[in-house]
Amino acid sequence: MKIALVHNQTPETLSVAAKFKEMCLSEKIEIVTDNPDLVVSIGGDGTLLSAFHKYEDQLSQVRFVGIHTGHLGFYTDWRTYELPELVESLKHDKGESVSYPLLDVRVKYADEEEETRYIALNEASLKKMDGTMVCDIYVKDELFETFRGDGLCVSTPTGSTGFSKSLGGAVIHPRTEAIQLTEMASVNNRIYRTLSSPMIIAKDEWIVIYPHKEDRLILSVDHLTFKKRSIERLVYRIAQERVHFARYRHTHFWDRVEDAFIGVKKNDRNERAKEQ
Repeated sequence: MKIALVHNQTPETLSVAAKFKEMCLSEKIEIVTDNPDLVVSIGGDGTLLSAFHKYEDQLSQVRFVGIHTGHLGFYTDWRTYELPELVESLKHDKGESVSYPLLDVRVKYADEEEETRYIALNEASLKKMDGTMVCDIYVKDELFETFRGDGLCVSTPTGSTGFSKSLGGAVIHPRTEAIQLTEMASVNNRIYRTLSSPMIIAKDEWIVIYPHKEDRLILSVDHLTFKKRSIERLVYRIAQERVHFARYRHTHFWDRVEDAFIGVKKNDRNERAKEQ
């Protein structure tokens, strides 16, 4: 078993990372940087996104595990006080995993002949630095609408709990192989019309966006931002690759959603603890 560690630089995380590394080495678990079997992120969901993009060229051979140094995240199953249990799981690893769909983003920049490809775990958004963004949106090869507004967001099912949700998008179970398009502050009046509702696109379909003006656009892929480049076209579809998480004790998706946005179960547990 070869594992790679990716962590942020907060004092708490550095302390947890040092302790976890010491525990792994004591159990003869090899810590590497290149070609790991497992990538362990220590921090938050943002740290796991960094780990994902660091090893995105090895998705067919690597699995991910997240240790959260704060509250339970959507990609982080383990708390800092559970390190012994995690190390024990690593010792008895049998290769179990659960996989989620990813977003394939193809961008045709005006100054390049070939498309540039990105992969997103959560979402990809397109915004204009100033003024109204205008673009034609195609579903497969058919024009669907001309969008005018602040921007657009295309998310994966797991990413549906993030930026997309804040835009009014649906929360989609990650076993659903689909992508979701949501609009940011679209212009709708007697002259200009858009659907103004989230669109869920099937696995065998794709979205194409043609900006009317190529410049002053900001493209974000997860936590990565690309700007000051003219964009002619963007194509979004379900990626052939999938992300794999080690399945030692994987938290049910709807439990994550309830814990993050409602918290009834947590409050109920706290009340029962007080009564006891």
